[in-house]
Amino acid sequence: MAEHSIFKRAILRAAVPVERGVDAVKGRLAARFDRDDPIQILPFRGFGTPERFLIQGRVLQDEPVGASGENDTIWKNLGNAWKRFESDEVPHARLRARGPGWERELVADEEGYFNEHIEPPAPLASGQWHDVELELLHPAEAVRATGPVLIPAADSEFGVISDIDDTVLETGVTKRLAMARTVFLNNAHTRLPFKGVAAFYEALVQGVREGGVNPIFFVSGSPWNLYDLLAEFMDLQKIPRGPILLRDFGLDPSKLFKKETAAYKLGCIRPILDLYPHLNFILIGDSGEKDPEIYRQIVAEYPGRILAIYIRRIDVGPQRDEQVLNLAKEIRDAGVPMLLCADTEAAAVHARESGWIRADQIKNVNAEKIKDEVAPSPTEAALKPDPPGFETPG
Repeated sequence: MAEHSIFKRAILRAAVPVERGVDAVKGRLAARFDRDDPIQILPFRGFGTPERFLIQGRVLQDEPVGASGENDTIWKNLGNAWKRFESDEVPHARLRARGPGWERELVADEEGYFNEHIEPPAPLASGQWHDVELELLHPAEAVRATGPVLIPAADSEFGVISDIDDTVLETGVTKRLAMARTVFLNNAHTRLPFKGVAAFYEALVQGVREGGVNPIFFVSGSPWNLYDLLAEFMDLQKIPRGPILLRDFGLDPSKLFKKETAAYKLGCIRPILDLYPHLNFILIGDSGEKDPEIYRQIVAEYPGRILAIYIRRIDVGPQRDEQVLNLAKEIRDAGVPMLLCADTEAAAVHARESGWIRADQIKNVNAEKIKDEVAPSPTEAALKPDPPGFETPG
C-alpha cells in the first residue's frame, strides 16, 4: 500500500509539469496560429433551489463541433471526437452572469471551467428551467451564451438519479476497445440507446400526479469533453432533460488519482440528496462497474431516502451477477428494493406496481422497446461488433 502511494506521488511529480508544459505550448501555438478560432462559452446545465443555485460551464477557443447528422462519416465523427479532447481552454477567463435583478462576475480556472453558486435577491420560481445570461469580459468581448438552470418543483413526488454509460446508452465501458470505438467513431445519431429507456424515464418524470414534473439528474464518470455529445444524444432520443454531471480529467494534483469513479460519483450524488432533503430518490445504474456498490453506500448514508434501485444487467460474467444479487439481498434487507433487470420494461412494471408511474405508461415503454429493436443502420452494424479475438474481458 505504501509502495502504491509512493508510485502515485512519483507519477504526479513527473506528470504535472508535463501537463502544464503542454498547456503552455498549446496556448502559445493557439495565440500564434489559431487567432481566428472563435472563443465560445459552453454552459452546462445547472440546478438548485429558489434561494440558491449552481451555474457552470467552460470557456474554450475552438471551432464549435456543431450538431451531428445521421449520415456523418466515420472520419467526421473521429475529427469531432478529436476536437472535443484537443480543445484549447481559455484559462482564467472572466465572465458576467446575469439574471432578473442580479449579476455576478465569474473567473474560470486554469482549464477554463467556471462553477459558481448564486443567491438571487428574489427566489426563483420552482418547477421550471431558468435562463442565465453569460457574457465574456476577458480576453474577448461580444461572446455570449445562455446557461439553463433547473429549479425542481417543491411538490415533486420524488427525484431520479441515473448513470449514463451502459445505463442510458451503450458504450461498452467494461470493454476498452468497445468504449473507444463508441467515443471516437460514433455520434449522437449513431450511438445506441438501451431499449425503451426514454419512455421509462419520461414515465418517472411525469409520475402519477397530473401535470407533475419530477427532477432527473445524470451522473457519469465520463469527461466533460463529451458533454455536448451526451446532451445532443439525449435530446435526439427524447430523454427528459436534466443536469448532467461529468468529471474533469487532467494531470493536476487535485484531479489525477484523487478520486476513482466510485468516489467521484458519491461526491456528486450526496450533494443532490443534501440539497433536496424533502425528496426521496430512485437510483438507476448498471452492473458493469460499481453502481450497485455506490448505491449501497447511499442507502446506508441516507436511510429512508431511497425508494428503489434499478440495475441494468450487463453481461460480464456469472461471478458479477452473483455479486450484484448478493448486494441486492443486502440492500433489500435494509428496506430498499433493488432489482437486477434484463430490460427497461421489467423496471417499469415494478415502478407501476409501487405506485410511482401510471399504468398507461407501460405500453409506451413496451412500444419504444420494440421500436429500439429495429435492425441497426449500416454504420451501427459496422461499429458495434467486437473484432474477433480482440474483446477485452469484462
